[in-house]
Amino acid sequence: MVKTAAELAKMRKAGRVVAEMHERIREAIRPGVTTRELDAIGREVLERRNARSNFLGYGHPPFTGVICASPNDVIVHGVPGDVRLDEGDIISIDCGAIVEGWHGDAAFTTGVGQIDPEAQRLIDVTEASLAAAIEVMVPGGRLSDIGHAVQRTAESAGFSVVREYTGHGIGTAMHEAPDVPNWGKPGKGRRLAPGQTYAVEPMVCAGRPDTLLLDDQWTVVTRDGRWAAHAEHTIAITDDGPEILTRL
Repeated sequence: MVKTAAELAKMRKAGRVVAEMHERIREAIRPGVTTRELDAIGREVLERRNARSNFLGYGHPPFTGVICASPNDVIVHGVPGDVRLDEGDIISIDCGAIVEGWHGDAAFTTGVGQIDPEAQRLIDVTEASLAAAIEVMVPGGRLSDIGHAVQRTAESAGFSVVREYTGHGIGTAMHEAPDVPNWGKPGKGRRLAPGQTYAVEPMVCAGRPDTLLLDDQWTVVTRDGRWAAHAEHTIAITDDGPEILTRL
């Protein structure tokens, strides 16, 4: 669905709440903190900004947090709980917000204390994959250009891209059509046009891209146990190019 200027303004409000959640949670990540404590920070931001979580209660079984907290070999959808972070871990934080009925959704991965250089390179390449995808999100482009940019950037660095999970359209629902894969040949799919909004989210693995869903029916890990990173922004296509809605 193409958004009007007024609707995009509401999505910017939701995006700023998500960006503040990221900022506050990133500041709190350190050895010894639990993922439940990080979730509590997200809840405080939502309450203070009079926003609602689009994660809490989502799906079947209902998700129990306002953030997904996914350390090390957890790719996405880690459920906040008593997991305590250790020096040298990496963790991805994914969260969203609803303001006036409109959604924002974004994720980042960071290290816990001092991390291994190869783990930092995984994070850096994942962020570069997202940046490459955003760069091609211009009017007249094609949907598959986004995934092609992610795949080219990640695989040229020796990493792999998850296939089972994708980005998505976003607006009055967190997940709207179409899916936005992180792979594929360029020049295919719907044409990008001003007013379209997408959540683009590379999920990049140090090893193979094969995934495994754990018994909680949420947590997705790498099948080979190698580490993974996740980065995401909500992006609006505009006449002037892509606009990142989920940053301060």
